[in-house]
Amino acid sequence: MGDASRGAARRRAGIRVRITTIAASVVALALALGAIGFWLILRTGLYGQLDAAAVQDAVTFAEQVDNAGPEALPDVDDDRFWQVIDRDSGAVVAASDVAEDLGAIADRDGNAPPLLRLDADDPPFAVAVDAEGGDWLIVAGRSTGEVDATLATVGVLLAVSVPLVAGVVALTTWFAVGRSLAPVERMRRQVERMSGSDLSLRVDETHTGDEIGRLAHTMNGMLARLQQSQAAQRRFISDASHELKSPLASLRQYAEVARAHPERISPTELSDAVLDEGARLDRLVQGMLVLSRADEGALALNVADVDLDDLLLAEVQRLRALGRIAVDATAIDPARVRGDLGLLRRVTRNLADNAARHARSTVTLGVRQTEQGAVLTVEDDGSGIPPAERDRIFERFVRLDEARARDAGGSGLGLAIVREIVRAHGGDVRADAGASGGARFTVSLPA
Repeated sequence: MGDASRGAARRRAGIRVRITTIAASVVALALALGAIGFWLILRTGLYGQLDAAAVQDAVTFAEQVDNAGPEALPDVDDDRFWQVIDRDSGAVVAASDVAEDLGAIADRDGNAPPLLRLDADDPPFAVAVDAEGGDWLIVAGRSTGEVDATLATVGVLLAVSVPLVAGVVALTTWFAVGRSLAPVERMRRQVERMSGSDLSLRVDETHTGDEIGRLAHTMNGMLARLQQSQAAQRRFISDASHELKSPLASLRQYAEVARAHPERISPTELSDAVLDEGARLDRLVQGMLVLSRADEGALALNVADVDLDDLLLAEVQRLRALGRIAVDATAIDPARVRGDLGLLRRVTRNLADNAARHARSTVTLGVRQTEQGAVLTVEDDGSGIPPAERDRIFERFVRLDEARARDAGGSGLGLAIVREIVRAHGGDVRADAGASGGARFTVSLPA
């Protein structure tokens, strides 16, 4: 059991790991792509502002040169520079401190590199040129140092925050999935404690209405059905054993008496007893085989056109030949359905035998064709069936009058067989009170 528990724990942890890994990976990928996109947009915006500032410096310096000459240009900090270049000669006329040792940055046509690195250890400068009119070209530059520092700081923050947020998501997902799987693990332990001999235990239902709550409810329903099926199977085996024991005991009793006192039982009596009890055993075994095939869904039908009126007329002749009861056949009309001839003959035989056993004097058989198929009725004038028992009589080995049913040869399987065969044909059978106060069985079969 310990190995099973550890194996289940590994499987449960595996689900948590997979879900956590997927969630964290998706979030991390989304955050990484978003961070890269944000950094690129920020860089484009900051460099665009820097280029605009350099252009504005060039325009401002050009206005000052036009108004007062190159000598009017102010001193600027090291993060900015300017140059005044003679348009005709291309020589540098004036320059700020950081650009005075450089040659002309722009050519006579006003072309200059957009970024210029003045020193290998310093960040580059964004360069702009004003070549509008006049005898001079004005070159202005702004250092990218602050922009690069800002981008570096943002990059570090993003590099730290993306794994941190992904870790928080992973941790949250880990605990959330574990909490969600806790009822499943609890159900697993409860089911593991159940045994095949006792299915009365049930798993705890959360009543939350979510998937796990519905799973618990479905599992309890399955356990209830298994318990009912197990109880029915045990009852069937017990009843079948009891029913088989009776004819076997009778055969043994006859055999023992015949061997110990051969003068008391003639060979004819012994053979009659063997034949009667053997026939009873055969009916029991055949009935149980039919019910077993029905339970397994293996009750195969050889479908053909079946005239139900012919089957009932055959039962009328058989019952009348016995001479015990009167048989009313006036309600038999022509009726045909598609079905298995042998199985439907068994239905009419079982219903007729059941009616004959319980009738006082008369059995009434009838059948009629309907738009949907055919309706077959078998009625006796016996004591009838109490309303509370009209569904139970179709269960296996159920007999409302045990002693009388045994004496008359009933096994308690006839009506159960009728119901299974009728259901296999897509029909329905029910019991109610007849016109004479006895029992009436109505079989509805589709066309």
